[in-house]
Amino acid sequence: MDFIEFVKTRQSDRAFDPNRPVEKEKIDRIIRAVQLAPSACNAQPWHLIVVDDPELKNKVADATSTRVLGINHFTKQAPVHILLVEEKVNLMSGVGGWIKNKDYAQIDLGIAAAYAVLAAHAEGLGSCILGWFDEGKIKKLLSIPQSKRVWLDIVIGYSTQPLREKKRKPINEIVSFNGYGKTK
Repeated sequence: MDFIEFVKTRQSDRAFDPNRPVEKEKIDRIIRAVQLAPSACNAQPWHLIVVDDPELKNKVADATSTRVLGINHFTKQAPVHILLVEEKVNLMSGVGGWIKNKDYAQIDLGIAAAYAVLAAHAEGLGSCILGWFDEGKIKKLLSIPQSKRVWLDIVIGYSTQPLREKKRKPINEIVSFNGYGKTK
């Protein structure tokens, strides 16, 4: 499959087969893909926590959903949660980020998450990146130091959701050439 077709078939899945565990080898390959992700000055400012213990996974899932807003109730179905915890950047990335007023660690975590979901897709797995969760509850459940930030939770499993057509802005609304707003 060419890359565009591959990307077109990757989606944020919100329905998983709760009775089908994800093989350890597949999780290992997803982790390896994240390890290979690029980062500013090769800082690699991430720590992954893989949660696949069913009881603990359900507690983490509870911390991602809310009855009030009615969101993320599908997360209990996913057999694996991978949490991305921010680590310190190296000196060059930190200085560069300070000079350029950019948070390179957060950018790098986004890249790592993209690598994770694309690797999961390559393994025939569905995934969804979550930013909405009770960070304090997650930290307590997973013994994450209070000084650390948990930025994302990626749920992974065998999707039961049909492929949806992607609704995207037209190319001419999101791209310009040789200057902002310029067309070819």
